[in-house]
Amino acid sequence: MTRRLKFSMILSILILLLGSFGFIYIKDEASSKIQAESMILNTENENDRQIIPEIKDIIREAQKKVVMVELDDGTVGSGFLFNDRGDIITNAHVVDGAASVKIRTTDAKGYDGQVIGISTETDVALIRVEGLEGIDPLPLSPSLSVEIGDEILALGSPLGFQNTVTTGIISGTDRELHVEPYVYENVYQISAPIAPGNSGGPLIDRKTGHVIGINSARIEQGSIGFSIPISTILPLINVWSETPMRNLPSIKSFDVSQQIDKNKMLETSDYVISYFIESINFKDFVTAYSLLGSDWQSEMDYDTFRKKYLDITNIRIEKLTTEDKGNEVEVQTSLSITTRENQEEVINTEEISFLIAYENDQAKIISQEIEK
Repeated sequence: MTRRLKFSMILSILILLLGSFGFIYIKDEASSKIQAESMILNTENENDRQIIPEIKDIIREAQKKVVMVELDDGTVGSGFLFNDRGDIITNAHVVDGAASVKIRTTDAKGYDGQVIGISTETDVALIRVEGLEGIDPLPLSPSLSVEIGDEILALGSPLGFQNTVTTGIISGTDRELHVEPYVYENVYQISAPIAPGNSGGPLIDRKTGHVIGINSARIEQGSIGFSIPISTILPLINVWSETPMRNLPSIKSFDVSQQIDKNKMLETSDYVISYFIESINFKDFVTAYSLLGSDWQSEMDYDTFRKKYLDITNIRIEKLTTEDKGNEVEVQTSLSITTRENQEEVINTEEISFLIAYENDQAKIISQEIEK
């Protein structure tokens, strides 16, 4: 075998060995990189994935920390636990004129509360309830970026109905409105309705279950509510919690008080009629009947009332306006009523005027008149 031939054979063997080694190295290296990249992607996906709690779980936990605020004159509002000192955030107009209030929790327990802070400029106040000290408060998200379309929950006690939850969305931001004696600036506009008794309750972000605002006001026409961002009131609330006010200021004069009471009555009447019609739609005739005044109930028993609405499949409010009538409020409505007749659905529009008055501090429907 010549020297040239031996050299060629050795060179070929070396090339084959180097090629095999390079192939194995590249294969292993590429595989490890792909696996590493896959792990990175998986880690990123796991980090980016947000676990959204069930809405029922959010409501169940939140209701434990939301309370009903009761004044001696029968006025009710809402509030929520702010810290483990037993401090309750509510609206200033809910507790104005009261140094002490009654607090009722969802398990029907009653506690005494002292107003330790109230603002004359921002519609917010703070109540200290020693009986609630040590209980974990509702989580807050003052730095959460809120956008139009975000889903929200509004909790409270409208018309004294505790544990009430309404759902909706953020329908506007940075809104401003003037409701004597307060000027609401940079507030959230929400589609969830706010009725008397809802004021002071928490506005909760659907995704996190955290408080982002305090429900405060509403516009009479339509289901539009307004909520003060929690970030706006936190500095003031923290000051009151650390250093309670010794002297509570009076917010409104007598004339303003009368005007606010009238506004509250108009808002209540609007809510009662909407609630009445909603109960009919859900075939909850017991609740609908309970909203009637005593004279009307004496003229029409429950069975007769129920039969009157059995054939109705749906009622839609096309128009609703309220008018002050002294001690009563007239609610004029235009209703689209769908009934089932001979296996067919028939839609009629009716103009119905309801009259609302207070009986034993409860708003009741005392009569209705169908306009021809």
